[in-house]
Amino acid sequence: MDVKYDVTSYLRVLKLASTPSWEEFSQVGLIAGAGIILVGFLGFVMFAVMTIIPGGV
Repeated sequence: MDVKYDVTSYLRVLKLASTPSWEEFSQVGLIAGAGIILVGFLGFVMFAVMTIIPGGV
């Protein structure tokens, strides 16, 4: 394991990285929030179906 090479590659990546604009940040936040809500809704639907079906949870 070449530590000097690893640190150099990490620094190169950090130099290329940039701070996102507010529009980009809010768009990523909306998409992530929609994904969380979708997964939660699917989990709730599965729970409701398993509760209604006899012998469910």
